[in-house]
Amino acid sequence: MDWGRFAQQMASMARDLLAQESVGATLERITASATELVEGCDAAGILVVRDSKVETLAPTHQLVIDSDLLQQGLGEGPCFDVARSSRGERVFRITDLTGEQSRWPAYATQARALGVGSMMGFLLFTDGEDLGALNLYSRQPGAFTEASELAGWLLASHAAVAFSSARTHAQMGQAIATRHVIGEAMGILMGRRHLTEEEAFDVLRRYSQENNVKLREVARRVCEQGSLS
Repeated sequence: MDWGRFAQQMASMARDLLAQESVGATLERITASATELVEGCDAAGILVVRDSKVETLAPTHQLVIDSDLLQQGLGEGPCFDVARSSRGERVFRITDLTGEQSRWPAYATQARALGVGSMMGFLLFTDGEDLGALNLYSRQPGAFTEASELAGWLLASHAAVAFSSARTHAQMGQAIATRHVIGEAMGILMGRRHLTEEEAFDVLRRYSQENNVKLREVARRVCEQGSLS
């Protein structure tokens, strides 16, 4: 591998990741970069495990989705293990899936039938949070080398920072939008019902609790309908 060229590509990718306008776009750029920059990679995706259920983010190929669903159904598999690990196994490289009968007997057999020859996975994490796992697939056994693993690890390190940053920005944007719509709804109630700011907010809060509706949704209804009736 030409590491000088790879370093330039990684620097360009890192800048590109931080320039994406949404979390989804950031994740899609991450997985696309994996197929472009990691030698032997035919497909990539990000796996998130929540309450033993998997969510596949930004898959580049149907193979990624099929593999993740298979691991969820079986309750076993390398990507599944890495994504739900608590800073345990951060990286795995499977040179030939047919040789993994002892660790994941059911998954190894069925994944090979899907067309998976070799795999790598990298835990995406920052100091504050685990974000899931970046998983790379090849249809050929023996496709991933030590150089491929190092390249994937470097990519995953950049990806984790970009993913965390994009999610933080999205959460901040949502919080600002929520405050805005709640403030607008409070203004409507204050004007129509002659309420104080505290009373108007209390009306929204009580309606939210009594009807099990999120406060932002309650505020949106007031803004659209002019009242809660």
